[in-house]
Amino acid sequence: MSYRAILFDVGGALDLEFAWESAVDGAIAAACGLEGIRVDQTMVEEASDAAVAAFAPDAYAHMIETLCGGDPLSIARVRGRMRAMVGNLDVFQLRPGIDGLLQRWRARGLVLGVVDPAHHGPRLERAGIAALFTREVDGLPASACLFVGDRLDADIAPARAKGMTTIQFRSGRWRRQRPRNAAETPDAVVTDVPELEAAIEALIANTSS
Repeated sequence: MSYRAILFDVGGALDLEFAWESAVDGAIAAACGLEGIRVDQTMVEEASDAAVAAFAPDAYAHMIETLCGGDPLSIARVRGRMRAMVGNLDVFQLRPGIDGLLQRWRARGLVLGVVDPAHHGPRLERAGIAALFTREVDGLPASACLFVGDRLDADIAPARAKGMTTIQFRSGRWRRQRPRNAAETPDAVVTDVPELEAAIEALIANTSS
């Protein structure tokens, strides 16, 4: 069966997330400081690496637990302060070149979809690319869908379990993740938009040959 749709996890694949991650890291450091816990940039980066290495479902919670030394009261207070600082933050950085690539794929008749469209719809609207996406991907068989995401555990493994062909977009906080088993092993790995285009073209060509 040839591929008919491409499904994206917005964070990491479409959204650079650089500004968001920087803001969250800064908020965690500031919240720790307000609680009398001295941290520096190196400590925050090490806590981030530890969260990724642990495949933590909630990386920010894991980082805070590490920086607070496991103290429950400090953890709760820092988490509360961090959430208050970033609660209304909505930063979306469209990955350079991805809009043109999406337009080319849509012009070729490929259906484009995103995970959780109700949540991400307004963000895509403000970025000017919402019209390129549709919910029609939900009615297609998984074997006809390509999936692009940045996390192996939360994105790639579930998509593979459904029968989709997967591409890991190594980016941001999760770029150091490596598969622990076959279920988390993507069909292709990319680090930028040109590599993503080449990978998808190669996968499409393989189904046509």
